Amino acid sequence: KHMGIILWIVFGAIVGWVASLIMKTDAQQGALLNVVVGIVGAVIGGWIMTALGEPGTTGFNIYSFLVALLGAIVLIWIVKALRR
Repeated sequence: KHMGIILWIVFGAIVGWVASLIMKTDAQQGALLNVVVGIVGAVIGGWIMTALGEPGTTGFNIYSFLVALLGAIVLIWIVKALRR
């Protein structure tokens, strides 16, 4: 059970890090923020895909990674827009 939590944290960290590289915010956000962005991004991505009639995150696979990455990029974009 605890392994699942650890896996989601690692998954979130990787997603958040990749999203921060794509959005060029990696220098401003540390490892903890990458984890938060990745996990929140997975929720947002799942919500977006469900709204489009597609499945959200389905486990540890490339589809879920891309869904979470989409959500994380949207999250970073919103935060950047609000900071301006």
